[in-house]
Amino acid sequence: MFLLRTPIRDYAWGSATLLAELQGRTPTGRPEAEMWMGAHPAAPAAAVPASDPDSAPVPLDELLAADPEVLLGEAARFGRLPFLVKLLAAGRPLSIQAHPTREQARAGFAAEEATDVPASAPHRNYRDDNHKPEMLVALTPFAALCGFRSAQDAGTSFSRLAQVLAENLDEHDAGPAGPADAAPGVSGASASEVSAAQTVAGYADLLLHGGEESDGDDVDGGGSSALERVFADLLDPAGDWSSGTWVTAVVDALTKAPRALDEDLNLATAVGIAEHYPADPGVLVSILLNRVDLAPGQAIHLPAGNVHAYLHGLGVEVMAASDNVLRGGLTPKHVDVPELRRIVAFESVPVPYCAPLSKGDGHLVFRPPLEEFQVERLDLPAADGTTLAARGPVLAVCTAGRVRVEAGAEAAVLASGESVFLTAADAAAIVHGDGGEPATLFSVTLP
Repeated sequence: MFLLRTPIRDYAWGSATLLAELQGRTPTGRPEAEMWMGAHPAAPAAAVPASDPDSAPVPLDELLAADPEVLLGEAARFGRLPFLVKLLAAGRPLSIQAHPTREQARAGFAAEEATDVPASAPHRNYRDDNHKPEMLVALTPFAALCGFRSAQDAGTSFSRLAQVLAENLDEHDAGPAGPADAAPGVSGASASEVSAAQTVAGYADLLLHGGEESDGDDVDGGGSSALERVFADLLDPAGDWSSGTWVTAVVDALTKAPRALDEDLNLATAVGIAEHYPADPGVLVSILLNRVDLAPGQAIHLPAGNVHAYLHGLGVEVMAASDNVLRGGLTPKHVDVPELRRIVAFESVPVPYCAPLSKGDGHLVFRPPLEEFQVERLDLPAADGTTLAARGPVLAVCTAGRVRVEAGAEAAVLASGESVFLTAADAAAIVHGDGGEPATLFSVTLP
């Protein structure tokens, strides 16, 4: 059994307080986005034996590579530790993104490797050859965008937005003469405002009447759905939205329409996102996506091809061990729209909640439809004395209170934010509360 020393990634969207509060320490004053617990080579945890915590730490990926058959057991068939666990702390929205299937990742990674471009290069799409389906369990109230709404629902929001923009143009028309680029016949409105309003009205009509299936008459000749056509047009790097002028005009109009924001959660979400990314076309893309608000303890599962963006909150995120992300807005990082369109599933889906199974008092098991992992949640003292499920290796992290993990003759006490790794060769682990206070442990292994 190994104690883990886990790196914290300082991405700009990270919260400055959430991880510090969970760990009971003073905030650093800098963004702290993700605590990685796993063996991914981009940021492997450092492992020290629980029986000798003062020994020199060894990167977990190197430790496992020394004897994968023994240390990984059943999981050795994946060629790596198959899962990566993170504490994710979003202080502002993450990028709109999707992840490839395993086959797409293998092909994409091989193609980019053949170009001799370093895997760390900012314009790489594929950092490794694995897929990255994921699941998130909320520790605090957690907001996200997840999957496409129906074309009808998205069209209704764009129709309401078109009405707001039209009313805004009418107000300009009734006002004094406008800027030098004012549109003919609309005295106070700029040409950009008029064009943006017309385009949004066109999106509404396409979504409401074009349906989700191809009508064979799309502008790019690709037989794409209404959802895909609007998505691609908004993100076109050579398109009208790319300069940010249209986005700013739309957001300005929405901020003056409180009733529309009260009536439409997706429009209100777009305005909230614009506070952080004021000219990004991803603000408009968010209107196409389901808004999800998780209570602590609720979970969602994000399969390959699902377009999503976490907005704010703290959660336990578990995924197949990969760092492959195709982005589509709300980011200064590399965006490859053609490749993103190739991997995205352009279909409306219900929110993919992942409901847990109850295994007894204080003992829940989340089993998304994946072969790489399942997640147990143990709330102590109710689940005191529970033996952790173990198929192959186990990674467990304490998220509240203090938990004692016993495996044979070894034992470790974890405070909130601390984690432990048990190899396939370790004895079965039993958990107990430590200190008499309520505590929570999440444990990950093969399903």
